[in-house]
Amino acid sequence: MISEQMAALVSGNGAIRAMFEEGSRLAALYGRENVFDFSLGNPNFPAPADVRRAIVETLDGEDSVLVHGYMSNAGYADVRGDVARSLNGRFGTAFGENNIIMSVGAAGGLNVVLKTLLNPGDEVVVFAPYFVEYGNYVKNYGGKLIVVPPDTEYFMPNAQRLKAALTPRTKAVIVNSPNNPTGVVYSEETIKGIAAVLEEARCEHGADIYIISDEPYRELVYDGAVVPYITKFYPNTIVCYSWSKSLSLPGERIGYIVVPSEAQDYSLVYDAACIATRVLGFVNAPSLMQRAAAKCLGANVDTDAYDRNRRRLYEGLKSLGFSCVFPSGAFYLWMQSPLPDAEFAEAAKKQNILLVPGISFGCPGYARLAYCVSPDTVERSLPAFARLASECF
Repeated sequence: MISEQMAALVSGNGAIRAMFEEGSRLAALYGRENVFDFSLGNPNFPAPADVRRAIVETLDGEDSVLVHGYMSNAGYADVRGDVARSLNGRFGTAFGENNIIMSVGAAGGLNVVLKTLLNPGDEVVVFAPYFVEYGNYVKNYGGKLIVVPPDTEYFMPNAQRLKAALTPRTKAVIVNSPNNPTGVVYSEETIKGIAAVLEEARCEHGADIYIISDEPYRELVYDGAVVPYITKFYPNTIVCYSWSKSLSLPGERIGYIVVPSEAQDYSLVYDAACIATRVLGFVNAPSLMQRAAAKCLGANVDTDAYDRNRRRLYEGLKSLGFSCVFPSGAFYLWMQSPLPDAEFAEAAKKQNILLVPGISFGCPGYARLAYCVSPDTVERSLPAFARLASECF
């Protein structure tokens, strides 16, 4: 018999993955070209040519024992040094190899950090809407997820609402910018406001609170948007990054954790995170992809392609009467549901449109569309959205 915790997860499954599986079922019935699957953030655009070259160069030019063997749980020292220097050049930080831990994507990094920080009953604060798996990640380590209600005007974190959510049991606040699911980029003013509230809480409760910055979409920004590097505004920040989106490599599971030297109990946190990487069963991040990623630190996917999808889908839906947040980053469109969540998702499915209801992100009354699909899918979906609009309005 499986555990009670897993039995509940099996029963509930995940709304995003459930929609993804539904897409496969509908594709078998109607043909993949007639299904408009906006459910999963699975990039439809190829990885930059630099990635293939880096993998081939690594396989051809380096010792196979080095390429495929074990290394420190933190990852290859030279790779960590390369990552640190890249960050320093971009953000004016002062990281070294011993501030970096290579991780199994951002999700693996988040689990390592939460394993490192949480005691049973500790609280982790998130801002709605938030990535659905945060709740499961926190529960993995006996933590409790505390949800700050959304500001549905701008979908920026509200510092005063954050202040009301903090207690003596608060251990961390997760910040995700560019945000999944809204595509909103949090402003420097917003980050400073969060930092001020946490500093005040530290003085009041006598306990340090960490920001965990979840950053898989950092490079996917538009119209000159700037994503603040949070360690510069709040020293107790731990960054979890992934190349899944910036290099279109979601299946390769490669990323890194940054633990700044200025963070409280830096050495203890860093060492514990390295051990957490091992005891969680990751052991280390994928060796080949560590070495390949280090050769691609200046590469990114073509954000112009995402930008064209962003504009076309947003303008198309607005013209049909739907209300949407115009995203500044990531590859998600956050639209208001003209019907109750489940009813709207079902009505969309009848038109072979797959979207994720907002309730899955702790924010009912909305739906998420992942526009990391082919431009052709966006274009061919608009008549289906027009039929959906005629049912809703």
